[in-house]
Amino acid sequence: MEGLHGKTVVLTGTRKTEELRTLVEKLGGTAVLRPLQGVVKADPDHVRGELQKLLGQPFDWMIFTTGIGVELLHQSAQSSHQETQFLAALRQAHIAVRGYKTARYLKSIGIDATVRDEDGTTASLLTGMERTGLSNKTVALQLHGEPAPELVDVLRYRASYVAEIMPYRHVPPETATLEVLLREILEAKVDAVTFTSTPQVRFLMEYARSRQCKDALVAAFSRVIPVAVGKVTAEALRTEGITQVVWPKEERMGSMMIALARYFAEGDANATKEARM
Repeated sequence: MEGLHGKTVVLTGTRKTEELRTLVEKLGGTAVLRPLQGVVKADPDHVRGELQKLLGQPFDWMIFTTGIGVELLHQSAQSSHQETQFLAALRQAHIAVRGYKTARYLKSIGIDATVRDEDGTTASLLTGMERTGLSNKTVALQLHGEPAPELVDVLRYRASYVAEIMPYRHVPPETATLEVLLREILEAKVDAVTFTSTPQVRFLMEYARSRQCKDALVAAFSRVIPVAVGKVTAEALRTEGITQVVWPKEERMGSMMIALARYFAEGDANATKEARM
């Protein structure tokens, strides 16, 4: 299959870029790298402080939104000889999980989710929590590298107490990279842009807002195909008003590229069962 024949595909992630570049070429396309992930900033002392917030009181609910967030907290617990306390705290709480990587890491340390995001949306996560019981409960929310005031407000309206846990922050990518990619999309110099995390979406859209061309960028994504690695990233794109998003059933980077190739091979009107729009 050479569904990417003659297509230029942007890779915005920083992981497995060579493997993805090779896969794009095998599928007949050309890959260009425009890293938007930024840098994860996680000071050990800061992570330790966030861990103590998590362990400082019992919580009815713990919400985990990223695999790296759980991993940093777990590693901090290990280094401070609090792993037993950390795991015990998780086992006594209901666990709400957003994203495949988050669930996978928790499972690797023996923690199963009470509630998962069924369709990749925060709304579905909250619905599942409400079914189990959220009213007047205490909640610890692990944030994904940035504040989430709207989600916190919703939780505070329904729960009795919400603690925000932010073990790391995302430092934005180079402005030059953002400017180059913005121009490429607006001028349709590329055919597709892949997104493998929500920060990549956020950094691009925030930059477009600062350049006063966010609406133009959203419109341009009707010509340039946005591709998400999974449900959570697809939701981030849709939240920004981008309605046409391709993503695979299996949340893997390789599957994402295969879904895109099938989308192009079969045409816009005949997206495959594998590709979701």
